[in-house]
Amino acid sequence: MTTLPVPNRGPGLRELKKQRTRVAIQAAALELIARHGYDATTCEQIAAAAEVSPATFFRYFPTKEDVVLQDDYDPLMAAAVAARPTRERPFQAVRRALAETLAQLPDDEMVTVHERTRLLLSVPALRARVHEQSEAARAALADVLATRMGRPTDDLAVQATAAACAAAVSVAVERWARDGGRLNDHIDTALAALR
Repeated sequence: MTTLPVPNRGPGLRELKKQRTRVAIQAAALELIARHGYDATTCEQIAAAAEVSPATFFRYFPTKEDVVLQDDYDPLMAAAVAARPTRERPFQAVRRALAETLAQLPDDEMVTVHERTRLLLSVPALRARVHEQSEAARAALADVLATRMGRPTDDLAVQATAAACAAAVSVAVERWARDGGRLNDHIDTALAALR
């Protein structure tokens, strides 16, 4: 008996509900913080505005900092780099992968990313944790670049390349948050400088 492959239907209903809840909590947090300031906004207020219980808030975000910090961009970026043709050099693969990925993000999501980034850079408690995000991006890149470069993940050349890419992207994102414009243009310029 031949079995037919089951088509990939994307995320199930439960996963979609989780995604919507996460987005609703982050949107409520950004709106309250914009109105009242970061320090004056509580997790309980965010939960109420998102119409979830405080327990639900904490299941999604362990701390108030996490509601601003957490996103799914590092795995998305790593997957995009992994999907690039193997003939591309590491910096070129990262540059093109990010350009393609950013081009696919809807405008409203880019507005949210911009708000979150400005908040991360302006609140000392959040800025102190930005280094953690940069390390996560470097680690995600190192994993895919190791395969591309045919070396182990802990190889110095792999780690240096991943760190350079992560730092260039970080500088570009900070410039975008400060000056505006198109994030893609800032990242492209920063990564082009690494050649």
